Amino acid sequence: MDFVNFLSATLPAWVTDSFPIIRTVIIIVMVVLSLALIFLVLAQPSNEQGMNAITGQTADTFYAKNKSKTLQGAFKRLTVIVSIVLAVLSLVFFITLAIYSGGVA
Repeated sequence: MDFVNFLSATLPAWVTDSFPIIRTVIIIVMVVLSLALIFLVLAQPSNEQGMNAITGQTADTFYAKNKSKTLQGAFKRLTVIVSIVLAVLSLVFFITLAIYSGGVA
């Protein structure tokens, strides 16, 4: 017995019956997070400003060292967090889809 069939057999019926509702909520949250991710990426300024033209290395300035405390650093952290949550939600969505359909074809 594979994992998906084992998992679908051990889950109570009310859990597997509620998967369509759970998937609908997950899709709505994924759409909102996708729009937020698009906004976050478009709102970030380009990283090309602080690069040296010859070596491609960034200048070791006070601003470069403390960039994580600026709005740009907050946007970067938020972009990573939203991306990770979106990836996890997509995995959960496809796992619920596989369990509800009775296995992977």
